[in-house]
Amino acid sequence: MKLNRLGSAAAVLSVAALALTACGSDNPTGAGASASGEAPAANAEVTGTLTGIGASSQKSAMEAWITGFKAENPQANVQYSPDGSGAGRKAFLAGGAQFAGSDAYLKPEEAEEAKQVCGPDGAFNVPAYVSPIAVAFNLDGVKELNLDAATIAKIFKKEITTWNDEAIAKQNPDATLPDTAITVVHRNDESGTTENFVEYLKAAAGDVWTYDVSGDWPSDIQSENAKGTSGVVSTAGSTHGAITYADFSAVGDLSTVNVKVGDEYTKISSEAAAKALETATPVEGAAKNDLALDLERDTTEAGTYPIVLLSYHIFCTTYKDQATVDLVKAFGNYVVSSDGQKTASESAGNAPLSASMEEKAAAAIDSITVAK
Repeated sequence: MKLNRLGSAAAVLSVAALALTACGSDNPTGAGASASGEAPAANAEVTGTLTGIGASSQKSAMEAWITGFKAENPQANVQYSPDGSGAGRKAFLAGGAQFAGSDAYLKPEEAEEAKQVCGPDGAFNVPAYVSPIAVAFNLDGVKELNLDAATIAKIFKKEITTWNDEAIAKQNPDATLPDTAITVVHRNDESGTTENFVEYLKAAAGDVWTYDVSGDWPSDIQSENAKGTSGVVSTAGSTHGAITYADFSAVGDLSTVNVKVGDEYTKISSEAAAKALETATPVEGAAKNDLALDLERDTTEAGTYPIVLLSYHIFCTTYKDQATVDLVKAFGNYVVSSDGQKTASESAGNAPLSASMEEKAAAAIDSITVAK
């Protein structure tokens, strides 16, 4: 990353362990803590270092957010290590990061665990980054393909093994498809991108994709694999005939699939991804100020791209001192503001949050207080 990127979660944890900006607990030990929990006054300068770990999908957006935030708050630093959603949540729950970036919201057992480091009200999820997940491939002379959910599922399940298979050919009558073998490339780390992708396969092609939804790739599908978004994109880019799934902002020169929705094929775009949030519903039983959403992956609404990555920032409801609260609020609010979302969109190509979601996210972040 451009600013203080640490090479691994271990390095970030080492810094975080020494920092004064650690997550709060039921028994905070920080001296001089304020109980007010109020946000800093407008234009008040925040200081200190904020540590985050998590989703590699947010890498480009995070670089833009850090740069923009630093310009407005020169005495503050944000360091983010894109080690994957699973690694980010684990580090956050261990008290080694003040926030996590995650392509999946906290599971119920993780939400319960968060109470140990965040106090009795635990942690909450705030939407920060919305982007389509591209089904991306490397095939000479073919820039895009139309595929339905069942065909995509069969390809990644390795039931369809060559690019000129009839199931692909009949959906792409104008394409010249070679008999090249298909090489599936998947993530080998616990990944929110994987979880979002297989959630789509399960919802839209459940008769083919019979695996449980998980951030870990099914162990009995043996294929090429790599760590992180950059890893799978790099592997697919150097492997003729490869196909993978990755955040759209990161696929580079790889070709992409138009996904069948209803009776039409939807071309991947941030605008089509944004439409998927219009039918999303709040997660049942979510805590107050938690903005986790369940997406309708099997939508039939034309113009909607259903393989959407909704990436969150996960914060504690309380931190141990006012300085940390002020810093978390300042950065969190910058990210979900219209300026922050525009900055990320220009850099990463994601879909900005809607005005109503920005308002809800800001209200949730503003509820953070000092632990008592």
